[in-house]
Amino acid sequence: MRKLRIVTILIILFSTGLFSKDRLTNVGTTAASFLEVGVGSRAIGMGGAFVGIANDVSSLYWNPAGLGVMTKGETVFEKVDWLAGISFNYFGAAVPLSGYGTLGFFINSMTMSTMKVRTVQYPDGTGEDFDASSFAVGLSYGKNLTDRFSIGFNVKYIRESLWHEKSSSFAFDVGTLYQTGIKGLRIGAAITNYGPDMKLDGSDLIIYHDPDPLIDGNNDKIMGKLLTEKWPLPLNMQFGIGYDICDTKYLRVTTAIDAFHPINNTESVNIGCEIAIVKMLFLRAGYKALGQQDTEEGLTLGGGINYRLFGQSNIKLDYAYTDFGRLKSTNRFTLRLDF
Repeated sequence: MRKLRIVTILIILFSTGLFSKDRLTNVGTTAASFLEVGVGSRAIGMGGAFVGIANDVSSLYWNPAGLGVMTKGETVFEKVDWLAGISFNYFGAAVPLSGYGTLGFFINSMTMSTMKVRTVQYPDGTGEDFDASSFAVGLSYGKNLTDRFSIGFNVKYIRESLWHEKSSSFAFDVGTLYQTGIKGLRIGAAITNYGPDMKLDGSDLIIYHDPDPLIDGNNDKIMGKLLTEKWPLPLNMQFGIGYDICDTKYLRVTTAIDAFHPINNTESVNIGCEIAIVKMLFLRAGYKALGQQDTEEGLTLGGGINYRLFGQSNIKLDYAYTDFGRLKSTNRFTLRLDF
C-alpha cells in the first residue's frame, strides 16, 4: 500500500503541479485528431483510465502490452454517434498464439454525411457535394517477457480525406505493463501515435493565376497550386496504475488513475472505478481530463453485462455515457465476444 500511495502522489504532482494557466495548449495543431477518440465503453465508462488496466481487447488502443496478459481470443465492435453528427466506428480482434504472445488487428474510422458545396456566388449549393473521412488500420503484438512484465506494439496506416484532398502516414505505439507483486496492483505506460507528419494534397488545391494583372494580353490562366503545411500526429505519452481494492468470488472493486502528456494540450489526469458483481454485472464511473485547460470533457458513467454463450464463449455488452458540457453528451454501446 505504501508503494501505491507513492505512485499515486507522483501522478497527482505530475498532473497538477506542472500546470500553468498561462501555458499555450497547442490545441488544433495536429492532424488525425480522430486517433484521440477513446475506444471501448468499459474504458470510457471508467473515465478513460485504462493504461494500467489493459486486460481486454481494447488494449489495442490504450496499451498494446495488455495483449500479453490475455489468455483467450476476443473481438470488439463499436459504433458511436459522435459529436456534431459524426460517426465513429471501431473493430478489433486479438488472438493468443500459444506461448508466442498475442497478435491483434484493428480498424477504426470517423465519417460524416455529405454536404452541399456552397460559395458566395452559390449560397444554395453549386450542385456538388463534399464529405470528409478518416481511418486507420493496424496490426498489434503483445507478449509477456516475464511473469510480471509485458510489452506490446502497434503499427498503423492512417489516411484522411477532405473532398478531393487526401493525406496519409504511418504511426507506431509502444506500451508496457508491470504486475508489481502487490496483489491487484499493476502499472502501465504507453507512447502512442509516433510517426511522420501529414500533409493534404489533391486537385482542389489547383488554381489559375495571373502573375501580373497590370499587364494586358498576358496569360491569366497559368496553372498553380496552393501550398499546404505539414502537421504532426497527436503524439501522446501516458502513465497509469490500476488497483483491485477488493477481489473476491462475488465482488471486485477496481480503481484506476492515468496521467496524460499530449503534444497538443496540457497534461491531465483521468480517474475511474469499476465494480464487478459475480463477474456478470458491471458498474463504472470516472472523470476525464482533470487539470486540462479549456476542456468540455468530464463525468463518465457506464455499465455492462457478461453472458455465457453456449457454455463456452462470453458475450459482453457495455455502455458508456460521456458528458461534453456545452457540446451535450455521447452514448456508446460496445459488443465484445471472446473465443
